[in-house]
Amino acid sequence: MRGSMKSLVRPLVGERGFSTISEKIVASVLLERLPVVISKLDPVVYAFQEFSGKGDYQIDYVPAPRITEADKTKDRKSLQRALDRRLYLLLYGNSNGAPSRKPVWHFPEKVYDSEETLRKCAESALESVLGDLSHTYFVGNAPMGHMVIKQTENMPEPYKRFFFKSQVIDTNKFNIQKGEDFVWVTKDELLEYFPEQAEFFKMMIIS
Repeated sequence: MRGSMKSLVRPLVGERGFSTISEKIVASVLLERLPVVISKLDPVVYAFQEFSGKGDYQIDYVPAPRITEADKTKDRKSLQRALDRRLYLLLYGNSNGAPSRKPVWHFPEKVYDSEETLRKCAESALESVLGDLSHTYFVGNAPMGHMVIKQTENMPEPYKRFFFKSQVIDTNKFNIQKGEDFVWVTKDELLEYFPEQAEFFKMMIIS
């Protein structure tokens, strides 16, 4: 996988980072909110920990609730939901991969133009959605995956889409400035939005 990725990325930029081919390239961002509470323990593990914790010193505590108001109302616009799962940002609106230019669900994206690197292009894509990147962290410089979109009747211009991972840092709310709508979804929910690419995203997103 890594070898094939390198062979694809290398010819995309010249000595100064500018595109040397006419093929269309799109950088997409998988913005991820990491879990904020630990996953629910197996009953056997929980019982063992309870037994092991009995002794001379014991701390009484009340754990924070796992089910939030956003969970109860099924509010997918909120980051305050599915606290023990990873959440991913999806936008609804115009996308480079939309047949007939109709609004679709997609990740933050930008067509590669004259940026120094593909990661810079991905950063620009995310910044146009969030306004700034002060509460995000890009994981590495290389893309986490790619897909090749072939020419069809509904897609007259073929292109390659490269995915970069970024993570939410120290915030539980963003002012989304792009698209007609947005959602924060778990991996399982995300697959429902992309039924035709479900197998690809199931393999690319490790959670």
